[in-house]
Amino acid sequence: MDVRVTSDPQAFEQAVFPFLQEDPVLNNLVMTVVHERATGRMTDTEPSYYVSVHDPDVVGVAMRTAGRYVYLGALREEFTEPVADALADVLPEVPGVAGDRPVVTRFGQRWCEHRGGRATVVRGTRLHKLIELTPLEADSGGPRRMAAEEVDLIAAWGKDGFAEELTIGNREWAERHLEHESMLIWEVDGEPVSMVGFHQPVFGVSRVGPVYTPPERRRHGYAGALTSHVTALILADGNQACLFTNLSNPTSNKIYYQAGYRPVADFVEAEFTA
Repeated sequence: MDVRVTSDPQAFEQAVFPFLQEDPVLNNLVMTVVHERATGRMTDTEPSYYVSVHDPDVVGVAMRTAGRYVYLGALREEFTEPVADALADVLPEVPGVAGDRPVVTRFGQRWCEHRGGRATVVRGTRLHKLIELTPLEADSGGPRRMAAEEVDLIAAWGKDGFAEELTIGNREWAERHLEHESMLIWEVDGEPVSMVGFHQPVFGVSRVGPVYTPPERRRHGYAGALTSHVTALILADGNQACLFTNLSNPTSNKIYYQAGYRPVADFVEAEFTA
């Protein structure tokens, strides 16, 4: 078994995508992150590290993009320690790790052997795949593309809803969504009340997100209606749709189920503390 680490997203994409495309839904997060950097749609302010396990062909992958947790996804358990060792050789510290629970547990133990401290599970997520779309309706309003004059608003919503997940400035994040036309708005009486983004399709799969509605605008069906609209656009382009949810939010999980999404896999995130 050979474990290789690179900071070149283009080389990594070429090496591992034939393996990952065997299940483009389960592996969508890795494929999307890597492809966006390989094509220049996203850039990092510091090196990111991509790991591939070979035996002799690629049999496993992991990554750590700048400022984020190590992402193990569906990495097989037997590769956990070698991947942790390889990343420990190039990274002095990381905030946490995400992936399948048994692999996260083993990675956390190994990482703490290298760096000390402890790993604590802080969140559970669920990957869903659209099986058959059931359009959802809102109390009022309708969808449209994000407008240029809404960059500051979308930046503020991003900061409020996803501050811990943004690895770039929230305004730059909003500007990129505008540039790539990857953010839609639900509007009521001329006022934006909810947003839903999506990612460029990779091997025929597009991931929906982020999804956000300001607290004072919730419980009117805006996010559900807009998510089902975005999903319909993805399907109309001939792609599959998937999304992640936070398992601590039963409301969103119920809404996506009503729209036709079904669970694919559960993951956890563990945080490293001294």
